[in-house]
Order: sequence, then C-alpha cells, then structure tokens
Amino acid sequence: MELKDFVTRIAQEMNLQEEQVKNTLELLNGGATIPFISRYRKEATGSLDEVQIEQIKTMYARLMDLEKRRAAILDSIREQGKLTSELEAQLMAADTMSELEDIYLPYRPKRKTRASVAVERGLEPLAKILSKQQPVDMEKTVRPFINPEKEVPDAEAALAGARDILAERLSENLQLRAMLRNTFRQHSRITSKQVKDKVDENEKFRIYYNASEFLPKAPSHRILAMLRGEEEGILRLSIAPDEEKTLSSIRRKLIRNNSNCAEQLWMAAQDAYKRLLQPQMETEMRKFYKEKADTEAIQVFTDNARQLLMAAPLGQVTTLAIDPGFRTGCKIVILDPQGQLLYNETIYPHPPVAQYKLASDKLKRLVSQYKVDAIAIGNGTAGRETENFIKYIPFERDVKAYMVNESGASVYSASPVAREEFPNYDVTVRGAVSIGRRLMDPLAELVKIDPKAIGVGQYQHDVNQKRLQESLVTTVESCVNQVGVELNTASKELLSYVSGVGPALAQNIVAYRNEHGAFNSREELKEVPRFGAKAFEQAAGFLRIRNAENPLDHSAVHPESYYIVEKMAASCGCTIPELMKQPKLRKLIKLEDFVTDKVGLPTLTDIRQELEKPGRDPRSHFEMFEFDKNVHKIEDLKPGMELPGIITNITNFGCFVDVGVHQDGLIHVSRLADHRVAHPSEVVHLNQQVTVRVIGVELDRKRISLALVTE
Repeated sequence: MELKDFVTRIAQEMNLQEEQVKNTLELLNGGATIPFISRYRKEATGSLDEVQIEQIKTMYARLMDLEKRRAAILDSIREQGKLTSELEAQLMAADTMSELEDIYLPYRPKRKTRASVAVERGLEPLAKILSKQQPVDMEKTVRPFINPEKEVPDAEAALAGARDILAERLSENLQLRAMLRNTFRQHSRITSKQVKDKVDENEKFRIYYNASEFLPKAPSHRILAMLRGEEEGILRLSIAPDEEKTLSSIRRKLIRNNSNCAEQLWMAAQDAYKRLLQPQMETEMRKFYKEKADTEAIQVFTDNARQLLMAAPLGQVTTLAIDPGFRTGCKIVILDPQGQLLYNETIYPHPPVAQYKLASDKLKRLVSQYKVDAIAIGNGTAGRETENFIKYIPFERDVKAYMVNESGASVYSASPVAREEFPNYDVTVRGAVSIGRRLMDPLAELVKIDPKAIGVGQYQHDVNQKRLQESLVTTVESCVNQVGVELNTASKELLSYVSGVGPALAQNIVAYRNEHGAFNSREELKEVPRFGAKAFEQAAGFLRIRNAENPLDHSAVHPESYYIVEKMAASCGCTIPELMKQPKLRKLIKLEDFVTDKVGLPTLTDIRQELEKPGRDPRSHFEMFEFDKNVHKIEDLKPGMELPGIITNITNFGCFVDVGVHQDGLIHVSRLADHRVAHPSEVVHLNQQVTVRVIGVELDRKRISLALVTE
C-alpha cells in the first residue's frame, strides 16, 4: 500500500479532505511536531487541531503495522509454497488485523494437534466424506479407515479422529469466525466469581464476588477492576455470549439436513466451539475490551492531567511555602519571584511540640523581612490545621494564604531532578519548594515529575503503561507549547517539552545560558551547540524572551513571519512597537493585502491576535479559595451540610472533591446534575470550586458521599 492509499483511507474515516491528510503526513514524516503543525502550518492542514493531527498520526501508525504484518504473512505462505493468486488477493483485501490473522490461521505453523495426529493416521478422506453431509452406510464407509497399527482400533476411533480434523477446520473457517466475533462483541456477558479460599483484604472486590453484566455496556472502570481482581488471584472471570443461542446460530449456518454425516459434523462443530473457538474468542474479547477500557481510562487521565497542568498560576511573587506536619514540624521555605530558594527552616506550631507563639513570631518576621506576597500550604497531613494557624497571625503585610494540592511533591523531592537542583538539602525542603512553585506556576513545576504520580486518573496502574506514558507525554508537550516558555528562566525539564527540543538540546540551552548569560534574541538560539535549522524552525515560536530588543521575540509570532509584521507596520506608516501598542493602528491592517501563495488568512489572523496580546497566557486567572472554617476532620461532616469544595479528580463514575478533611468525597455521576450526563467532565473540571451537599459519611471506611449543589 502506497502513501496515497493511506491518505485516502484516513481521509474517508475522518471525513477530511485528502489534501489535508497528505500534507499532515508529509509534515509529520518530515520531523514536524504536532504543536508546530497545529500552530504554524494551518494553510497546509486546513487548520486541523492537535487532536485531529494526533488521530491522523495514530491511524497512519496502525495502517503501517497492518502492512508490515501483511508482508510477513505473505512471505511466510510464499515460503511454504502455498501462495496462490486467489489467496494473495484475499490477503491484500483484508482491512483489519483480525481479518488478516483469520486468513493466515490455516497456514500458521502449528504444534502437534489432535487434528494433525488424525491426518497422520489417514483420516482426512473420512473427514471430507462427513463434511458433505450426505446419507451413507456409516459402518461400510468407516471400515477402510480402521487400522490398529495407526492407533485406529475401531469405527468410533476413526470417527473421533475425523471429527477432530473437522473441528480444527471449522475453527479456521473465515465466515464462522467472523460470525462468532460479531456475536461475542455484541452479546457477551462478563462474569466474575470469587476464587474459593482466596482472601480479599479490605474486601476491595466484594461487589464482584458473584457479578455478571452485559459486556458492551460495562463501564471501563468496572472492566479494569475485574481484570485487576483476576490478576491478584481474587476473581475468576469468563466472557461469553449465551451458549445455547450461539450454538443454535452455528447449527443454522453449518448443518443442512438430518443425515448421519450431518450428525457427525454437528458433533465436530460443538467440539470446535467449546474446545477451540470459544476460548480463542474469549481471549480476543479480553484483548479487545481491555484495549477499549484502556483507551477510556487513559483519556480520563490525560484530560485530568491537562486540566491540572493548565491550572491558573498565581504568578511571579515572593512566596513562603509550608510542607505541614505534626510531630516532625512544618518545613518552611522562602522563594523569590523566579522560584529560587532564599531561606528554609522548620517550625513546630502543632502538638506534640506546640511552639505556637515561637512559630507565629518567626513567620511574622520572615514575611516582613523578605516582603512575602503569598503563603502556599500543602494540603496533606496537618494542612488545614496549618491554614487555621496562619489565618490568626497578624502580619504587617497584606499576605494571602493558599492551599496547594501536594500530590506527587514527595515523588519530586526524592527524584534525581530535585537532587540535582538542591544537592545540599533534604527531601523535606525540596518538597516545600515544590509546593511553593506549584502555586506560582503549576505547569513549570509539574513537568518535573512523572504525570502518573500526580494521581488524577482511574486505574492508571492497570492500563497499558506504554500507551499511558505516550499519551501523557503528548499532553504535557501540548500544554507547554500552548502556554509558551520563557527562554531565560525555564528549567531544562520545561525546555525539554518544547516542540523540537528534547532533553539533550534543553541541557545545551541551559549550559549556553549559564556560560553566556541571558539570551537577547531568538536568533541567538542558533549559537547553541546542535541547535540546527530544523530545531529552530520547530521551537522558536514557542520560546519567549521578555524585554528582548525585538518585541516579537516575546510573542508567538514565528520568526519566519517577522517580515510580514514589518510589511504591516510599513503599510501603517509606523514601527513594530507602535503597531503592537496602538489598537487604532492595527485596525488599519487589511489582512487580505498580505495573503500570498504560502501565507493565508489563518496565519495572518493569528499574527494580528498576537500583536494585540503578545505572549498571552491561555490559562485562566487565579481565584482565591477557602474551606469551611468549621470543618477540619471527617467527624465534623453531617448529612445535609453544604460546603465549599474543590474538584481534585474526575473519573467515568464521578468526581472527587476536597472539602478540607484530609479525605476526598465522591460525587457519583448520578448526583452531578438533574439530567443524565455521558461523562462527569461535561459538568465539572479539575480544580473547579464547587458547593457540595453531604449525603452520607462512613467513618469506618472513610467514605464521604456528596452531591453537587447547583443554582
């Protein structure tokens, strides 16, 4: 299959123009990144977004895999000397991997089977006679095949061997397999039972001890939960449609009459289904529905990760960050507006030490001395108690305290990245630094840890880890490039996600910056070792230089388009800085005057938007949030209470809400809205501030049931 064939098929499946797909694939194959193509090659793609470009890339990879497998199968059959023109045409026409494998099945090298043994014993001619379903004198027909020397001592042994041959042939029948595959996909039930004598600590899988549901409608989180239960040896699963109905369908398809040969064929068909086809189809369905559940779970995880990464930043302010604790004290650090560590110490405002006044006086002095603008408090152990302590300190400055989600901070603090950044400090100081930086700029800090450690998904440890990691990396890259990166202050971890950069070039950029000082222009990037023309093309538009000599270097206008802005300014009789500062001048621009065979209205529209708000941050503005001051622990919750909360995680079955009691509550999807919703993300988003009503509290299981309060 040639590229044009791939293009045609992808265009048809995605309902796109072939030119859009062709140009996108050429850009991808030429080394262009998805963020670059989406942002700077809109004319070529017809303004496809990142999701569509990713779909094209995924479909192309899938079709390439199909072609590689097709070639391998053709080579295998050709080596066997069994490749006919008809078989080759059949293989070339196969559209899916399962169809391809079904065609190959009779030619696949096999270990010794009951059928192959029967063939060696000379029973294949008898099997052919039985397959014709004609009435015969069975005793007379079978007699020539009885041969004690070949371990066929009697008529029944001969018939049994012939049925083994028929069963294997039926299990390889293309039409029968297609029918059963369709039946299994559309009508299967997944059934789980507890494995006898297996101990299920905490009864995690109790609801699945004796459960059965229609598989095509089973939610992905339940499928993954059952599969995990099986993996842990607690559950035994089976997947199958109704056996009686399925066998009836097979009989109608295969059996033409009531002859004695048809009776033998029917016996072989039942054996083929129960011994060969049913297990094969169950394995296939497990793979099919596992992949489907993985896709849904990965989508949930990446959607949540995107929302977390794109959370509103407080901005560059001097910050005092606290990693709270009781017995071990509260670790405090002070960070300058660029996130650099200025000071660290431990205070003990809580029992058992309870140095309340000493801790209070120390914080007052530090806030005044360092001119602190904000206080970041980790939301883990002792978080609410620390927040309450802070609120009653009479600071001399107007300083606000914010609760910060610290999920994954401990992962960062023990990571090689943190050790390299703070080699002379222990994990507690590094953790506090991470909490403070998350308040200032969540994206810049969270890129330093594995997104899986953030904890905003469902069953992320049960899905395909390679696919999950690839999706998360794509999501992080998308977020970083959507926001843009300040070239002179960004960490190498943040730089590594910039389009066309990667870890090695990011390290080179930082090394160059350390040696030569701040970059003065984007052009200076070309002086960085190994930062060639391709890397510059892919990366330059996403890198920003604050206070650069050329103001466009702080915008998302790509250097390749600077000449267009120069022409725009000339047409208005002004300089570029004047054009960027004065709206009345920009209104004089007629975009149609600058259209060429390479530059169209989509790019020109983007340029004009950038001139209006250069380097604009697409993230929302930071909002203050406070928990109910009367609620600090789960025992304080009572049914009927209405409380402020913040969404911490979204799953297919509902969303989790932090109400300030160190245990998130669950709003089941049925309690998210008055009407039925397909997914909780239709109603809420991560970090959203909401009002919830307490429905129930299970103290022994630490479970909180909530409902969303809507106006």
